[in-house]
Amino acid sequence: MFQYAAGRRLAAIHNTVLKLDISDFKNYTLHDYGLSAFNIQEAIATQEEIQLFKEPDTRSLQKKIKKLLGFPNKLGITHIRESQYHFDPAILTMHDSVYLDGYWQSEKYFSDISGIIRNEFTVTLPQTGKNLALAQQMASCESISLHVRRGDYVTDEKTNTIHGTCDLDYYARCIEHLSHTIHHPYFFIFSDDPDWAEKNLRITHPVTFINHNGPKKNYEDLRLMSQCKHHIIANSSFSWWGAWLNRYPDKLVLSPERWFKEKDFNTKDLIPATWQRL
Repeated sequence: MFQYAAGRRLAAIHNTVLKLDISDFKNYTLHDYGLSAFNIQEAIATQEEIQLFKEPDTRSLQKKIKKLLGFPNKLGITHIRESQYHFDPAILTMHDSVYLDGYWQSEKYFSDISGIIRNEFTVTLPQTGKNLALAQQMASCESISLHVRRGDYVTDEKTNTIHGTCDLDYYARCIEHLSHTIHHPYFFIFSDDPDWAEKNLRITHPVTFINHNGPKKNYEDLRLMSQCKHHIIANSSFSWWGAWLNRYPDKLVLSPERWFKEKDFNTKDLIPATWQRL
């Protein structure tokens, strides 16, 4: 979602088409490509287009595809690899023939088209059944989404070394903080390990554990998360987006002070200025 948003912003200012390279999902085992659930401008790049941008030295192929795509002969092609984790303002001034290779995890890459991004990250399917009933409940109370990210953060040694997980002390501090800030809070718990969350979280306020959608309908959980009024997020882009897409003007968002266990990443631009780190 961060990658789409950064690319979409660049395409928007140049009034051109954003092409999505989803080829890596062939070997990605955690989850499938999932942006098709949203109201995005979805144009999937062909293998020939990907090769053109990732391997610009193949001159004969480059010329053929440039002609097919209608590129001017003198248009340069740039493959930009993310060189730092924090915001790079140079990305905002890139031309319209560029391959963005990175995570781009900061709203600063797309804040000037935030309205477009919010609209395009709406789920195309109508909300029905249990999800609709939950959304109505969230609208009628002081709803707080709380996200627990585990999965490969726990089971994969390399991922755990880099990311780590938010510990129970973090969640306890966040729950206590919002309990003293919000009258009659109601917590809605989202997790890829709902059994662990239900067993370990200690919440004395009304609480509902969301565990019916599953990974194939994770967009339903994201939509529900965004319909809560306040948020306790994990060190996870999933709950980051759930909180960011919330349009409630007085929302409170609590995030972990450290996003990574690995200390070398500079995440100063990852958390919006109006959110609070704990």
